[in-house]
Amino acid sequence: MDTIFLSEVKVQTKLGVPAWERMIPQTIILDIEIGYDLSNACKSDAIADTIDYGAVVRCIRQTLSDNSFQLVEALAEHICQLLISEFGALSVKIKVAKPGILPGLKALGVTIERGVKT
Repeated sequence: MDTIFLSEVKVQTKLGVPAWERMIPQTIILDIEIGYDLSNACKSDAIADTIDYGAVVRCIRQTLSDNSFQLVEALAEHICQLLISEFGALSVKIKVAKPGILPGLKALGVTIERGVKT
């Protein structure tokens, strides 16, 4: 399996356990690895044989704009399932980082991996 990666994607969403934290959008940072068979794209040099990275980023930004989450875990799961169902990803590994949320802490977050169930 091949991997498409999107590194340090900055997106806006409403995220946090306390309700006040979900009142205004905040920036989170995503590192995404998408498992996909790229052998056809390597031969054809055609966008139709791969995943359109721009479309992925637009879709993620839209869904995170439309939804709010209490937990970074739920947000990460939402994105994994979106990439599997909408873009045909075979697997997704995502790191969600919420920067500067606690004093003296650069970021907090999770990394999860999901794949197509066979």
